[in-house]
Amino acid sequence: MEKNFQKDKLKKKSFKRFIHSFKYALEGIKYAFYNEVNIFVMIIIAIVSVILGAILKLSYVECLVVVLLIGVILSLELINTAIEAVVDLATEKMHAKAKVAKDCASGAVAVMSIFAIILGLMIYLPKIIELFTR
Repeated sequence: MEKNFQKDKLKKKSFKRFIHSFKYALEGIKYAFYNEVNIFVMIIIAIVSVILGAILKLSYVECLVVVLLIGVILSLELINTAIEAVVDLATEKMHAKAKVAKDCASGAVAVMSIFAIILGLMIYLPKIIELFTR
């Protein structure tokens, strides 16, 4: 019994399983991109932010902050999508706790988005002002 458990444990740690995990992750990202309007909009904003950062010649640290913010927000949106799918799977009826779960997940994305906007303004606004006051 113990030997079979060890064999199964080793199978679970195979390189093939590792590669498949990326395939599944990409499927999740693809699903969200094609089925969730918010993530599509966030990706457009991310692309615009990166292009604007290149135009305004952001510093290395500023670029790090922008890339980190993009990653955190897109990740939160994927988590939000997953939570919504699990709640929908758990109950087809309108349920107060299901609403709380969905609203809180959306709220987490909203809070991070607000902070990202604030940080974005702190990074981009001085450079835009400098660009027009030269």
